[in-house]
Amino acid sequence: MGGQASRRPPAQLPRVRRDLLSFRGASEAKTLPKLPGARKCLVNAGVAGTESQVSMDDRTPPGYAAEFDGVWLTRGEVVALNDLTLSLPLRQTTAVLGASGSGKSTLVQLIIGLLRPDAGSVRTLGAPIDYDDPGPMRKRIGYAIQDVALFPHLSIRDNILLPARLDDRDPAASRARLEELLALMHLPADVLARYPHELSGGQQQRAGLCRAMMLRPEMLLLDEPFSGLDTMTRRSIHGQFLELQAAEPISTVLVTHDPQEAVNLADYMVVMKSGRVQQHGEVDEVVANPVNEYVAHLCTALPGIER
Repeated sequence: MGGQASRRPPAQLPRVRRDLLSFRGASEAKTLPKLPGARKCLVNAGVAGTESQVSMDDRTPPGYAAEFDGVWLTRGEVVALNDLTLSLPLRQTTAVLGASGSGKSTLVQLIIGLLRPDAGSVRTLGAPIDYDDPGPMRKRIGYAIQDVALFPHLSIRDNILLPARLDDRDPAASRARLEELLALMHLPADVLARYPHELSGGQQQRAGLCRAMMLRPEMLLLDEPFSGLDTMTRRSIHGQFLELQAAEPISTVLVTHDPQEAVNLADYMVVMKSGRVQQHGEVDEVVANPVNEYVAHLCTALPGIER
């Protein structure tokens, strides 16, 4: 993982998560039960309810959201992942941070079984991946990517409801779930009759998140879903994403090249470079105590951080 940097006293971190909530009109903080990372910031700001109001999903067995043991993967002549051994925490948001080509998206594609490692093993939601029949495992995972991938010939209503229809879910329950998600993502009901090209970029991303959450997944995989949005739209959607996570805490893996986005949204951070993990741990710890110059350089992109 490169040379071990000297330990530093904790820096004053740029709590943009707090700023996001202020931007949404949150007022005085409340003393509430301890919540991990971003969700704690959200609840303390008064935007969401306490953890006792959240029905925690007990479908996933104790352990980790995803586990990689000695994973190697090559793409042509390129080593995409180099002897990766890593465990991602349950019911927290993990940001996978790095430049293009670092292996971030490859890691996510391994979690959902779109890729198979050349060597080593991957466990998702506590079990090895059944590559011959990955369907049951994939139904437990929501997936959203940068270009949203809403079907242009379907209305927004039909796009969001599609996973439920493919899984033969009860129509009445699906409609109720749709209304619930619209409220969580601050989407007006009149967007349901529109088509993707009639929505703004931010509305399309919100609709994509609604579709990913339709089946109440145990894990959410987000592959740079906000990177194509303007600054103000990203700021708004970040706040709504935190509200969604507070209302329905699930294991989330967020791929990003933006250190600020990682700090805004995540509880846990994995920094990657050239197919190797440079550092992983709680966001505050990684930012305050980078283990090498690469991680330190990423952290200097954050306002208020000096090295």
